[in-house]
Amino acid sequence: METPDTPDTKIAKSPPPPSPTTQEPDPKRVKMSTTTTSDDEETASATNGTKKQRYKRRKIAIFFAYCGVGYQGMQKNPGAKTIEGDLEEALFHSGAVPEQDRGNPKRYDWARSARTDKGVSAVGQVVSGRFYIDPPGLVERLNRILPAQIQIFGYKRVTASFNSKKFCDRRRYVYLIPVFALDPNCHRDRESVLASLGSGNELVKCLECSERGRKVAGVMGKRSFESKSTIVQSDVSSKNGESGNVITEDNLASELEEATDSSVQNEVTDVDKANVEKKPAEERRFCYGEEEKKRFNRILKHYVGSHNFHNFTTRTKAEDPSARRYIVSFHANNVVNVEGIDFVKCEVVGQSFMLHQIRKMIGMAIAVMRNCASESLIETALRKDVNINVPTAPEVGLYLDECLFASYNQKWKDSHEELSMKAYEEEAEEFKMKFIYSHIASTEREEGVVALWLHSLNHRNYPDLRDCNVETIEGMSLKVDDNTDNTEEKSASVEKNGDTETQSAKD
Repeated sequence: METPDTPDTKIAKSPPPPSPTTQEPDPKRVKMSTTTTSDDEETASATNGTKKQRYKRRKIAIFFAYCGVGYQGMQKNPGAKTIEGDLEEALFHSGAVPEQDRGNPKRYDWARSARTDKGVSAVGQVVSGRFYIDPPGLVERLNRILPAQIQIFGYKRVTASFNSKKFCDRRRYVYLIPVFALDPNCHRDRESVLASLGSGNELVKCLECSERGRKVAGVMGKRSFESKSTIVQSDVSSKNGESGNVITEDNLASELEEATDSSVQNEVTDVDKANVEKKPAEERRFCYGEEEKKRFNRILKHYVGSHNFHNFTTRTKAEDPSARRYIVSFHANNVVNVEGIDFVKCEVVGQSFMLHQIRKMIGMAIAVMRNCASESLIETALRKDVNINVPTAPEVGLYLDECLFASYNQKWKDSHEELSMKAYEEEAEEFKMKFIYSHIASTEREEGVVALWLHSLNHRNYPDLRDCNVETIEGMSLKVDDNTDNTEEKSASVEKNGDTETQSAKD
């Protein structure tokens, strides 16, 4: 039973509101933790009361190598398998790139020192950007994610303004040429074989390559010089060992003229001396000796300096300032043996290169070395007012050897590490021999890429290579530019900067 209120009953009253001077401020709202591109948002508290370690982004230059087989080049291209595409994904999965920056390299200042074409490899490639390099072990994480044919050697801290494309002074490329490619009598075209008949220095039909591009297993680069009494025998024999379809030199021409779809090749063989009397063969083995080296280096020296290389690329006109490039050096002094095949090592250093430029320079040099073109034709091809169809050597022998940063290293030598491959020489050499050199040798042995290309190196496919004077060439493809002086002045700036390949013309 409730008791009525009495005067003695006390009524509880709420305390008066505090004055503004005594009121406590509202606690600061905790900011939501998000990953951004800023370097300042790197500390936050975890829900369990302990601080979670956060890391800063650092500007670094990454040194790595790759074998270009199976890739459509270095530069990322939608719908194509590229080195850059695989590398960007590996950087994301390794924690170096945050989720919101995935697929958007501009957000982390991505830059590459050089672009390489389809099938071209690299030993000293460099890319730069702002990445999370902590916790330790970024290189190991990347190599676990990437395929074996792409290997990260390491990275170095660089200045905040560093750009691996703009700060790269020079690029050095290497092209491995099989020694037999420089032999004028090796892997000759059909017309040359027919023309040699009766000359006393007859060539025989190539044993390894058919005229329709078939590859026959056997020794690469073999050729013979036989006397007029040479017997040519088909390699189709009966089971009892008796040779069949034996023909003499009189009907060799008609045999060579038959372009059939059969893969059977004619072979010069030794016939039993009891049945056929034959004069001893006059054979010599071609080697890259001092005389050959001197001549080939003289040919390559024509490219050194500042020239208009519009004939040594595609989609770039002679009037375009970007057609003018500067070659620092070009030489071929060493021979390397890879899996039983001798290769001449051609090294070219330049500020930048255009699409197919190096492969076309090599193609023209080989044509001159094989007496398919005159040496003076190189100087003619470097003229701005002449258009010449220059042969392009196969891509398999080309690789990027190193990107050089001489000016950057000189300017920042007191505060930053030197950007070079010196610290990774052993790893790079091991990768080069295991993946790049072995691929070049095995491809030539199994597919005969260079050997088949040599058969196409003739005047039928490249009429501009014929021995003719400048006036004759000018009569066919002369293009005079009235604004030559203005274009030359504009091209001076191109020599200072440039990627290994421009957007419209790369290698």
